[in-house]
Amino acid sequence: SALERHPPHVGSPPGSLDRLAPDQSLLIFITFSVRSQDIRNTVGNIPMEWYKDYPHIGYDLEGKKIFKPIRNKDELDEFLDKMENPDYWRTVQDKMTGADIRLSDEQVDLVHRLQQGKFGDVNFNEYEPAIDFFSNEVMIHPVTNRPQDKRSFIPSLIEKEKVGKLVHAIKMGWIKPHRPKETTPQYYDLWAKEDPNSILGRHKMHIPAPKMKLPGHEESYNPPPEYLMSEEERLAWEQQDPEYRKLSFLPQKLACLRAVPAYSRFIHERFERCLDLYLCPRQRKMRVNVNPEDLIPKLPKPKDLQPFPTTQSLVYRGHSSLVRSISISPSGQWLVSGSDDCTVRFWEVSTARCLKTVEVGGAVKGVAWNPNLSICLVAVSYDDTVVLLNPGLGDRLVCTATDQLISSYEEPEEVKDQPVQWAVAEGEGHEQGHRLILKHPKAVRQVTWHGKGDYLACVIPDNGSSLQVVIHQVSKRRTQNPFRKNKGLVQCVSFHPIRPYFFVATQRYVRVYNLIKQELTKKLMANCKWISSMAIHPGGDNVICGSYDCRLAWFDLDLSTKPYKVLRQHKKALRSVAYHRHYPLFVSGSDDGNVIVCHGMVYNDLLQNPLIVPVKVLKGHTITHDLGVLDVTFHPTQPWVFSSGADGTVRLFT
Repeated sequence: SALERHPPHVGSPPGSLDRLAPDQSLLIFITFSVRSQDIRNTVGNIPMEWYKDYPHIGYDLEGKKIFKPIRNKDELDEFLDKMENPDYWRTVQDKMTGADIRLSDEQVDLVHRLQQGKFGDVNFNEYEPAIDFFSNEVMIHPVTNRPQDKRSFIPSLIEKEKVGKLVHAIKMGWIKPHRPKETTPQYYDLWAKEDPNSILGRHKMHIPAPKMKLPGHEESYNPPPEYLMSEEERLAWEQQDPEYRKLSFLPQKLACLRAVPAYSRFIHERFERCLDLYLCPRQRKMRVNVNPEDLIPKLPKPKDLQPFPTTQSLVYRGHSSLVRSISISPSGQWLVSGSDDCTVRFWEVSTARCLKTVEVGGAVKGVAWNPNLSICLVAVSYDDTVVLLNPGLGDRLVCTATDQLISSYEEPEEVKDQPVQWAVAEGEGHEQGHRLILKHPKAVRQVTWHGKGDYLACVIPDNGSSLQVVIHQVSKRRTQNPFRKNKGLVQCVSFHPIRPYFFVATQRYVRVYNLIKQELTKKLMANCKWISSMAIHPGGDNVICGSYDCRLAWFDLDLSTKPYKVLRQHKKALRSVAYHRHYPLFVSGSDDGNVIVCHGMVYNDLLQNPLIVPVKVLKGHTITHDLGVLDVTFHPTQPWVFSSGADGTVRLFT
């Protein structure tokens, strides 16, 4: 009916449709669509359910009935119409006339815009510049010319009633008006109402601060003469640190109380006392009853960890000077020792009999027996020379095969320059057992073999040179310098027992190199001042290092680059360490003359840490020129340990 009274026309203001509700807009819009037929229903804005029992639905402009269209469609017809009629989705039913109306594209677009909350008119600009009616400038005339209401001059009866109720409530005491805020600060005693049954109260953990000492005679303005300091006492008092002084001030004698000056440290002392009262945690310490035995780790008894060496069985005497190095044959039958008396002696292990003595041209620094059972060779280093000896002990077939292997070498056509000179021994040296002589540029300190017996590594300690480690290949008589530059002074080297790794120990670090990839794999930090010796577990995942500052560091390579455990059992510098090839044992020799045997069990389970238990201290060597045990090594098959010392003896502990 509103539409009939005010039909919208072309010149309506933009957005006039938008101010109506969506269903009203849709209804008006449908009415536009049937304007051409002019069958408008004139019943007005009434519920159309009132006509549901009548055959007609309303009246047109001429007062004639608008009859309902015949709609006998059931749900099946509705579904078929939905499937077959392509315009089904844009067909709506006019509730006022009951007719089906197909919406045009413009009408569908208008519906979509209304559903999205947009303006009905496409051309309407919703972002027009706003006109600011109320500016910050105060104007003389009002913006609107509307006169003030009458109610703005008459007192409000509702407010009068509210105020009356509040006054009555205050009189009756139901509402208490706000008290004026007190400007004086309020202080609270935190511990005044402390619950005696609380934890603090029950245990009485808090200790009240001690009261300050009352002033004595020395603080008087007229103290007795014995409290006054003499000139010497005053000088001594001034030189003392403030915390060590008995008195914090100098006693003075004054004529009268008026002559007493102001105390200069008054504020300082008050401040320190306040700090002491609220910052010093005075609390009773709960005493924990701990059984001292629980703090000691539960280690197995040594008798449960047998076998390990316990007694000195044999002493190998013959050297006239300190024995620096010993090595045992892979069969365990022969022992070789090198001494500062310029001799190398070969011993039979079971009888302590010296079978052969070979003289060399200098003090022997290192000996190493080839670990390959099919070769009988011993490397001996003295001065700048390394000699490969064939001692001729044991199986003659092996000795003959070794000589044939060395003599069958053919020189290559192209001879490359090498840092080391190779020479074949002749004459008297050959008769003594010398086979190959290797001349190095400087003194050689250590020799060690690779597990397969073809490669020999030598250490030439020289901090200024890049040639500190050389590796010789005996079968091809070839020498290579694996490192272009050495970081630090190299102390000792060792080959990994099963993998292609090479361990180089400098004074503080152990570097692990991969020989195939030719790169640094790990760098172990020994946490000691000077590494002296190194040994690698037969499994290959653990390393021990001895140092001159009395420490033995055990590294677990899978765990960390820092020591898993550090043992400080020796009183003096460690000279040598060794692992047993089959038994869970390792040993260390020191300048205190002792050899300490430890049980070191490495488990296959990666989650279980190695078990390290010291089991025996072996004594026997006498300390000579402040040197004790210089080298230790295990028997390859038995739980026996050999040690050589500065007293010129080699001892066997079984």
